Amino acid sequence: MSQTRGKYDFCIGLVLAMSSSIFIGGSFILKKKGLLRLARKGSMRAGQGGHAYLKEWLWWAGLLSMGAGEVANFAAYAFAPATLVTPLGALSVLVSAILSSFFLNEKLNLHGKIGCLLSILGSTVMVIHAPQEEEVETLNEMSHKLGDPGFVVFATLVVIVSLILIFVVGPRHGQTNILVYITICSVIGALSVSCVKGLGIAIKELFAGKPVLKHPLSWILLLSLIVCVSTQINYLNRALDIFNTSIVTPIYYVIFTTSVLTCSAILFKEWQHMAADDIIGTFSGFLTIIVGIFLLHAFKDVNFTLANLPLSLRKDERAANGTLLSTYDCFNHDEESSPCLGEIQSTESLSARRNGSLSAF
Repeated sequence: MSQTRGKYDFCIGLVLAMSSSIFIGGSFILKKKGLLRLARKGSMRAGQGGHAYLKEWLWWAGLLSMGAGEVANFAAYAFAPATLVTPLGALSVLVSAILSSFFLNEKLNLHGKIGCLLSILGSTVMVIHAPQEEEVETLNEMSHKLGDPGFVVFATLVVIVSLILIFVVGPRHGQTNILVYITICSVIGALSVSCVKGLGIAIKELFAGKPVLKHPLSWILLLSLIVCVSTQINYLNRALDIFNTSIVTPIYYVIFTTSVLTCSAILFKEWQHMAADDIIGTFSGFLTIIVGIFLLHAFKDVNFTLANLPLSLRKDERAANGTLLSTYDCFNHDEESSPCLGEIQSTESLSARRNGSLSAF
């Protein structure tokens, strides 16, 4: 009976996590559509300090969609392992990218399509091999887990590292090193996920009619969550303000998810009863998602499609062989004059690099 109940909760958590990604990914599209509609009307844009979007129903639909996604994500932690729920957050990025290509006419290049495919495959592998966490059904059990020496040491290290980064490293290197603010967000995020997990259990007990509000752990978890989330938002916004979003997003995803996996493994002892193939499968799925997210973000501004691939291969082959098109070939067809010029420059650059010259760069 317990095993059946565990599988049932796992499925509920999985559905909630995927629903969360769909709602959150779709919310960006709805908000963007609303803002574009206002721009066409000539209203003052949000980036210029305007608030006309508050009268746009599409923007409100996006806000409500994001709220529904966050609620579903919160609930998912009460049913499924954090090791499963957190990595699946990457699906919201894929949903947003795919919907943007359909509804916002934002082209998804070849790198992006491969990245989406890899992320979906990685998520599937992680779902198949996801660890079944040690059952924690009451706040008393959660309190016992939080008092475990291993978790106490981990939480203490997280707090110490965060304080050092905030008060010592941040003022000196935060403006130049992208890892400083992102690391603060990520390690604090591991604790916030633990708080969400505990509050999810408290809510389940509350619906069961238990006196949860009288339990001091409920309020400790709520206060801790507010502090952790506020810190995350603050330093993530700083990172986004200073550095390129296409760089911040994949780095934050990797460090944050790694921190959550580590914290969850220490707190719930998820990995102790896993077979070797499940451990390898979980890590393989996670790494596949990382590669997919990297391809999706790092090359999103590169105009590269399957139609460009044969031409690129021919250019690489000719450059490797040290051959160029004849002047007649280059200028006999007007539409090919630009590719020929790029090919000549590419070959000259390759030759310069082979000769050890830096002028090509």
